[in-house]
Amino acid sequence: MEDSVVIQIVQTVLILVIQLSAPVLFVGIVVGLLISIFQSVTQIQESTLTFVPKLFCGILTFIILLPWMLNVYRTTANELFNMIPALIGAG
Repeated sequence: MEDSVVIQIVQTVLILVIQLSAPVLFVGIVVGLLISIFQSVTQIQESTLTFVPKLFCGILTFIILLPWMLNVYRTTANELFNMIPALIGAG
C-alpha cells in the first residue's frame, strides 16, 4: 500500500471524527460560555451549575443530529469499504 493511500484514509477518518464531534462540542462551548456569563453577572459560584446544562444540551444535540450523523458515518464507511478491492489489487 502506498503512502498516499494511507494518508488519504487517515485524512478521511480524521475529517469524519471532526464532522461528527464538532456540533456537540460547539453547543457545549456556547452553553458553557453563556452559563459563565450568567454566573459572573449574578455572582453565583456553583460548580455543578455549568455541568448539568452542558450535559443536557450535549445529549439533546446528539439526539437531534443523530440521523445526520449516522448518514455521514454510513456514507464515509461505504466509501472506505469500496476502496478495499482496489487496495488489495494494488498490493
